[in-house]
Amino acid sequence: MEIAIPHQLGREEVRRRLHASSHEIADAIPGGMADVDTSWPSEDRMFMSINAVGQMITGHIDIHDDQVLFHMEMPPALGFLKPIVEGAIRQGGQKLLGPPRD
Repeated sequence: MEIAIPHQLGREEVRRRLHASSHEIADAIPGGMADVDTSWPSEDRMFMSINAVGQMITGHIDIHDDQVLFHMEMPPALGFLKPIVEGAIRQGGQKLLGPPRD
């Protein structure tokens, strides 16, 4: 699943916001029973793995000049959650990448 979220922030501001909020990813997962690991193999890519209810979701976020591209791999057993996950990513991404903060 790929989801593009447009932005007008510049790469540096997007990086700063992602670094500052990556610890909040687990909070967005219902039930509070998720372990989230993130890493930055390059300045414009964040890898993540989410372990929830015995299932692993992996993916990465790529930062581009005008959009952030979320790429998530969901196991077939969680396929029914795809619309919910996509909606949560869109909502959270738009909130994170909204107008520059003061």
